[in-house]
Amino acid sequence: MEKYEKLEKVGEGTYGKVYKAQDKVTGQLVALKKTRLEMDEEGIPPTALREISILQLLSKSIYVVRLLCVEHVQKNGKPVLYLVFEFLDTDLKKFIDSHRRGPSPRPIPPNVIKSFLYQLCKGVAHCHGHGVLHRDLKPQNLLVDKEKGILKIADLGLGRAFTLPLKSYTHEIVTLWYRAPEVLLGTTHYSTGVDMWSVGCIFAEMVRRQALFPGDSELQQLLHIFRMLGTPTEKQWPGVTALRDWHDYPQWKPQSLARVVPTLEPEGVDLLSRMLQFNPGDRISAKEAMEHPYFDGLDKSQF
Repeated sequence: MEKYEKLEKVGEGTYGKVYKAQDKVTGQLVALKKTRLEMDEEGIPPTALREISILQLLSKSIYVVRLLCVEHVQKNGKPVLYLVFEFLDTDLKKFIDSHRRGPSPRPIPPNVIKSFLYQLCKGVAHCHGHGVLHRDLKPQNLLVDKEKGILKIADLGLGRAFTLPLKSYTHEIVTLWYRAPEVLLGTTHYSTGVDMWSVGCIFAEMVRRQALFPGDSELQQLLHIFRMLGTPTEKQWPGVTALRDWHDYPQWKPQSLARVVPTLEPEGVDLLSRMLQFNPGDRISAKEAMEHPYFDGLDKSQF
């Protein structure tokens, strides 16, 4: 690790500390993620190797944060892995905040929202195409290169490769605000729809400059969703009342989505509604979303 000069600690990831550092030779800025390893006699655990090879595969896309290399170090006789990623200085949460706060609060320009959403769908489609669910998409996990106008998915650490049939997962995963209703209701089988729900919440947040469903507990989160989209029925979402955490909820009628995102053009509202379908099987896929008329005005050749 002599190659890098640590500049500052920039965060605590799910898997350990993250540092901003500089490559002493090239001057390139990098993000160092220190991962604690549970070592066995054989060396690096296979799960870690699997995650790393998946990360390397996925980071071939410009819309996924690039894993530059992996450094394996001995510290006090204990092995430590550092994942070395390209460094980006801001994320979508900070970007949205800068438009909401500060001396001149202003909406994010519609063409920027459209471009960022398209890139997000492209990155998610790339992950899903390789059989990887992110499962924790949120503005803090989307890094932004302001100069180039590029958005990249980060923190793919939770993306277990999913194989069909879908395995049962523990459902303590996603930040509540972006968490899909099937996860909140304790489903054991979930798929690409969990990410598309999060994409919908992020889309609405870019337009509104505030979270769509800011719940502070699993129950509150569901109630936020039901109050806006209506309480789901068996007809709309077969099997919903049989999910583990289903209760008898108050019966709300759906609100108009257009009223929630008043500045969004009709095609955008239509796309958002397709992402926020209750039945995960009815949600638009990332690949389909990229073909939606909302993006017709976008110059896709730049991506």
